[in-house]
Amino acid sequence: MRKTSSRIKTSTGDRIFDYCNYTFMILLIIVTLYPFINILAVSLNNAQDSIKGGIYLFPRVWTLDNYRYIFRESTIFHATLISVLRTVIGTVTTVFCSAMVAYTLSRQDYVLRKFITIAFVLTMYFNGGLIPNYLLIRDLHLLGSFWVYIWPGLIGVFNLIIIRSFIENLPESILESGRIDGAGDFRSFFNIVLPLTLPVLATVALFSGVFQWNSWFDVFLYNSSHINLSTLQYELQKILQNSNTTSGTSSLDGMISGASGAQQNTVTPLSIRATMTIVASLPIIMVYPFLQKYFVKGMMVGGVKG
Repeated sequence: MRKTSSRIKTSTGDRIFDYCNYTFMILLIIVTLYPFINILAVSLNNAQDSIKGGIYLFPRVWTLDNYRYIFRESTIFHATLISVLRTVIGTVTTVFCSAMVAYTLSRQDYVLRKFITIAFVLTMYFNGGLIPNYLLIRDLHLLGSFWVYIWPGLIGVFNLIIIRSFIENLPESILESGRIDGAGDFRSFFNIVLPLTLPVLATVALFSGVFQWNSWFDVFLYNSSHINLSTLQYELQKILQNSNTTSGTSSLDGMISGASGAQQNTVTPLSIRATMTIVASLPIIMVYPFLQKYFVKGMMVGGVKG
């Protein structure tokens, strides 16, 4: 048996398959990483030199002036703090509330489960519109408040469906054993359901975290006049808009000192967009590896039932 298995592993067909598989995966990695590496190279390159094009994997003229231009704004660091608070609080509350509602709707003995599920799903297809939403937020006294980032998205219907499908796939015998031991609904939810649904909760947390981190339009609608509630994405959007407005024909009017303090470099909208992309995406890229294994498992198991 050992000789047979050894002969199979070293056969010509297996070697060809391995080489083709390795080549394909390497090409896939290159295609996936190249756009990000290219944007990083542009962000680290001299803005005027970037206009010439021809930058692929490495900067042609190294500089940090693009990052200095963005971080010289006094509001950036406070806006980053607001974005972090919004992402953390919004993600935790959304995941927890969505999980509680999903657990309720997954119970077969709940009489209104179908009606409420349909009511939730309808909100994915029909929306009141921008003006009614604004009037609702105003009447709820959420304008100029940090909680306008949290309460409207407390329960995501898409996340709710994913979690409910995952819970429905759990063995019913586990919950029945908890009831035999005297566990009620709350104890079953906290002690049994939550630990078992960790993969799908991590998946939903990633979805919600990315959404909260990237949101800026609600800041523009509800808190644009409150600088203390501005987020990083909104501040970056204002910087980009300002660079597009003041660029004139081809260059930005704002000048910043170079590394030596003697030279000055013109920042262009192209360099600003590349730098914004790196600044905005880096936190998510750093978090994703820790949630990757849960993300894959949660999507596979949570998507079995609709």
